[in-house]
Amino acid sequence: MSEQEQKQEQPIENVTENVAPNTEDLTETEAQTEQNATDPLEEAIARVQELEEQLADAAKKEQDALLRARAEVDNMRRRAEQDVEKAHKFALEKFAKDILNTIDNLERALATPANKEDESVKGLFDGVELTLKELLATVARFGIEPVGLVGDTFNPELHQAISMQPAEGFETNQITAVLQKGYLLNNRVIRPAMVMVAA
Repeated sequence: MSEQEQKQEQPIENVTENVAPNTEDLTETEAQTEQNATDPLEEAIARVQELEEQLADAAKKEQDALLRARAEVDNMRRRAEQDVEKAHKFALEKFAKDILNTIDNLERALATPANKEDESVKGLFDGVELTLKELLATVARFGIEPVGLVGDTFNPELHQAISMQPAEGFETNQITAVLQKGYLLNNRVIRPAMVMVAA
């Protein structure tokens, strides 16, 4: 063989030697790439699962917050309705308390001993009696009703006992005398009755 042919063969062997290790390097690189590709894929799957869990938690919290907000709105609406209802029912309370004094005065006027046979006095008594009846009918239309009658059982929520003493014909805790009538406004006490109770 000539020298040139030997020179030409030599670089080919060198090239082959150089190529062979590069092929092995590529194979190792591909293996590492595949291994690295698997790791990011697993990381991505794990990240997706984590995000799905966070999304589920956020959805659950959002649903809980929505339910709480609806409940709060319902409670506020219910409280407002109750306040309006109470305002309608008890708006007359101050007026009713003031008008009770007029009723008391008319009842006292009728209880005054006088000669009712006298024509001038009889007309006056009849007028006061009619005025009292009309006034009681008017306040009854607005939910004001009297409490505390002789013979009723004493109820500390409705009556205020001035004294207790034995009384014939009455059982224990029965009202023997009413000193001042009590009144209710839509079943709420606006003035308790002042009474005497049998002991």
